Amino acid sequence: MKSYIVYIVSNQYRTALYTGITNNMQRRIAQHYFDSMNARKSFAGKYNCYYLVYYEQFTEPLAALKREKEIKKWKRSKKHELIIAFNPKWESLNQQIFRIAT
Repeated sequence: MKSYIVYIVSNQYRTALYTGITNNMQRRIAQHYFDSMNARKSFAGKYNCYYLVYYEQFTEPLAALKREKEIKKWKRSKKHELIIAFNPKWESLNQQIFRIAT
């Protein structure tokens, strides 16, 4: 069964947040990293947002899309609360995601 993931990535200093949706987290994190290293003009590329700090999995694509849109409308303070509840130290979860794939 395919899963859909709503995620938040941040930069090294945790000053910028990007919310997105994907069906392949490993590929998407790699794309954000590539965009950052190659000065792409996307938001995540421009602000070096490739540190995964939050994610939620869904089985239904419409539910994931609805959640992504909901989170994108939130103020930073509410996103901060969401991240803290899931990942209190704001640690990068990239290694965890890539370890799951192997």
